[in-house]
Amino acid sequence: MAYNEHENEEGIQEKLVQVNRVAKVVKGGRIFGFTALTVVGDGNGRVGYGRGKAREVPLAIQKAMEAARRDMITVDLRGSTIQYPVTARHGASKI
Repeated sequence: MAYNEHENEEGIQEKLVQVNRVAKVVKGGRIFGFTALTVVGDGNGRVGYGRGKAREVPLAIQKAMEAARRDMITVDLRGSTIQYPVTARHGASKI
């Protein structure tokens, strides 16, 4: 798993969360590709995530970053904290 963090000229932080190799099985063998998951945010309540798929890793990352910037949403903050209580489940754990 790769963890990269960059900040672009617009003040948006970009972070690469995960890169996966995937395979499509065809008659002649396997065709390999890559998927990338990225998150972006400005630190002031605007966040987004994106997934990109391509045959090469850099193209998958670029597509994921573009999708994350395009689909950003605004989250209401109180100071630097989310205003509302949030609960989540993962397996048998509840947070």
